[in-house]
Amino acid sequence: MTTSSSERGVSLGMPELPAPAYPDDVRARLETDAREVIARYPDSRSALLPLLHLVQSQEGHVTRTGMQFCADMLGLTTAEVTAVATFYTMYRRGPSGDYQVGVCTNTLCAVMGGDAIFESLQEHLGVGNGETTEDGKVTLEHIECNAACDFAPVVMVNWEFFDNQTPASVKALVDDLRAGRPVTPTRGAPLCTFKETARILAGFPDERDGAVAAGGSAGPASLAGLKLAKGEASAARVVHPRDGGPHDAPQDRAVHDPSPTEHLSSHDAPQDTSASDPSNPAGPTAEEGE
Repeated sequence: MTTSSSERGVSLGMPELPAPAYPDDVRARLETDAREVIARYPDSRSALLPLLHLVQSQEGHVTRTGMQFCADMLGLTTAEVTAVATFYTMYRRGPSGDYQVGVCTNTLCAVMGGDAIFESLQEHLGVGNGETTEDGKVTLEHIECNAACDFAPVVMVNWEFFDNQTPASVKALVDDLRAGRPVTPTRGAPLCTFKETARILAGFPDERDGAVAAGGSAGPASLAGLKLAKGEASAARVVHPRDGGPHDAPQDRAVHDPSPTEHLSSHDAPQDTSASDPSNPAGPTAEEGE
């Protein structure tokens, strides 16, 4: 006697229905934008990444409808599009807030307070990692390196930098975002919504007044080495030896005392290490064989 799948407790399920289509006016507008993007590439499939940003700018995340649209425009299968959309964390797979607040919890930011910032925001907002506040304003997530270790701990909002943060400063930041008050990044372009950011990442110009002039996100500490290599750096900052003794700097090099406007990191000076501190030598203290 055989038993049915339902009797065995096995659910075969139903095949997923096709993704719903965009409304005609929306699809027509997206097709116009998509053709402009595709024309930039000799191989149309190379346009997949910006097209995913384009459909993300429509709904705030990459939907099945958006992936089907990309597949149709590029002559790809939905499986090929899905493989890319699920690989990169910059593409959201579910509804998210107007402002993506990412707290770096990688090594240096964590040591400098990133973990404490993330924990304080979870408690303050009442959400966990990847979750959105009830008002739909803020999505919180912990992320890997923001490539801004000079200014740790760093928080990013819609990929704009907020440097040298503290639990108190980020609480004020998210409160301002939720209240609709103006928020200014530490450096780079003015803040905009996540949908607007997605459209810019798709390759369309930021038409806000002053946005382009304010662009660029590398701070002075990040660019110090490049400027020095080009001969553009100001007089070198001389750090006194770790033993606190006098420092004989060349007579033609002045000691540079950076001002607060230079936005240097709070931890850019060398620190004592066992390898360089005679009172705390590195390596085993016992003789070999003991």
